Amino acid sequence: MSHPDHPASPGTRPTHAHPNYILIWVFLAALTAVELSVAFLPWPKTVIILVLVGMAFWKAALVGLYYMHLRFEPKRLRILAIAPLPLFAVLVLAVITEYIW
Repeated sequence: MSHPDHPASPGTRPTHAHPNYILIWVFLAALTAVELSVAFLPWPKTVIILVLVGMAFWKAALVGLYYMHLRFEPKRLRILAIAPLPLFAVLVLAVITEYIW
């Protein structure tokens, strides 16, 4: 019988607190609504694109951290998931510069 006052066995992984998935979903939905409203603002296209890419980055980070559980994984696995991001940044910048100029 396991008791909460006893430490976990040496071979088991410690458990983590479960995040509030509904709150994260609401935040993602709100970011989507803001993205839709930003797309129709009378701002320069360059500013709109940069704002939308920034919000898309934060949405992807939230999904990766919480829904893909990377926040609770070992550091090596997080680094493996983050390693392709510089290539992603270069490709996004290349597409943005093609569109702007």
